[in-house]
Amino acid sequence: MDYTDDEINGLSYNLALQTDKRFYCQYYISLIKTKHKLLNAFFFNKDYNSKIIKIYLFLFGLTLNYTVNGLFFNDATMHNVYESNGSFDVAYQIPLIIYSSFISMFLGSLVQILGLSNNAIITFKQNEDTNYINENGTKLIKKIKIKFVLYFILTYLLLIFFWYYISMFDAVYKNTQFILLKDTLMGFAISLLSPFAIYLFPGFFRIPALRAPNKDMKCNYKISKILNLL
Repeated sequence: MDYTDDEINGLSYNLALQTDKRFYCQYYISLIKTKHKLLNAFFFNKDYNSKIIKIYLFLFGLTLNYTVNGLFFNDATMHNVYESNGSFDVAYQIPLIIYSSFISMFLGSLVQILGLSNNAIITFKQNEDTNYINENGTKLIKKIKIKFVLYFILTYLLLIFFWYYISMFDAVYKNTQFILLKDTLMGFAISLLSPFAIYLFPGFFRIPALRAPNKDMKCNYKISKILNLL
């Protein structure tokens, strides 16, 4: 049976010992392809997610990041902008950018639960009971359709709120629009670059676990799967 990268990465330890013969670099690339939101949305199609929804999620993430950055602009931030004469204060702004980036990634991952169907389909495929497949195939399709409807309703409502909040923010704080945009782009750049570092670590546990002569490193393998969820 042919497996997608996500399916191989999610195999049980015993099955992975038989199936997964990849080297560290191959495993690392598979994580980047499946986890990096820009590459996965526009360049990777070998999964069970809707490409349109993946692109929509990417653009929604940018809007979410912009709004969360705006929420961090309070009186203290405005005072700092005034004190620095509108210039970029690295010591003050960088922590705010990092905080807002992680908050945006966390909120975005919650929205993805409704928009992405990959995990549900993989779980369904793993059941080899023909009767189960025949009885629950239609239910799975219906469940995914309901999730898509809820996803679009939720994201549209959030986008309306984002538009309203940012419009009010730009109207009140006209002189900080460029600073907000700059912070947003920097934060979004961090979220695009951080996966290249984060996904270096799962392979340090997975590959040795699969290459262990005695096949007795199941704990390491479980750690790698936990790190995959980041």
